[in-house]
Amino acid sequence: MIRFFTLFLIFVATLGAEAVEIPTMNFALSSPDTPEQLVSSLNVLAVLTLLFLAPSLVLVMTTFTRFVIVFGFLRQALGTQQVPPTQLLVMLAMILTFFVMEPIGIKAYDAGIKPYMEKKIGYEEAFDKTVLPFKNFMIRNTREKDLALFVRIRKMENPETIADVPLSVIIPAFVISELKTAFEIGFLIFLPFLVIDMVVASILMSMGMMMLPPVMIALPFKILIFVLIDGWNLIVGNLITSIK
Repeated sequence: MIRFFTLFLIFVATLGAEAVEIPTMNFALSSPDTPEQLVSSLNVLAVLTLLFLAPSLVLVMTTFTRFVIVFGFLRQALGTQQVPPTQLLVMLAMILTFFVMEPIGIKAYDAGIKPYMEKKIGYEEAFDKTVLPFKNFMIRNTREKDLALFVRIRKMENPETIADVPLSVIIPAFVISELKTAFEIGFLIFLPFLVIDMVVASILMSMGMMMLPPVMIALPFKILIFVLIDGWNLIVGNLITSIK
């Protein structure tokens, strides 16, 4: 199943790489007459399964997790409730994920999928070459401690190369590393807005205006400062440059 997920991610990331021939589909309920017909039917089933499970694939093998969590922290720090709306933040995270993962997808496509479609290499070799760029990406953004945790749980010997580490170990280690990184970035984003809230609350208390909610007064100042420093540009730029 992980192999199917990986091939689908490459397909999504390389939509613009070159024209893809869409296979014909036969929905007739008849038994296959040749092995080729059986393989074709199984391929169609695999594609339909991937389309259904694509959101899970995006979550666990790309930078989507980091982006969407940081944007959630940012909205909470600003205190703007549902502005920007959740749908917009998710779409922005997906667009940035595509931007970051596209070169990796193209590299994987050129190394594995394209030679396989041209019948230059076999399936096993195509899979290994296709997965390798994604493995390299995930390993670069995975803490050694997290990777060692899942290697130890699996009771595996210490891998000598990236090729020796299975996807079933890399993916969970990558996910928890992304979660830690996202929370660290979210904490740093929260700090300046927290300072503004504390300053406003102190001023209101010193003026004896205890019944006036500090959040209501601090909100326009936080939005103004965020706009003046071009916050979206800074956050998106630093998020992308934080990816190895």
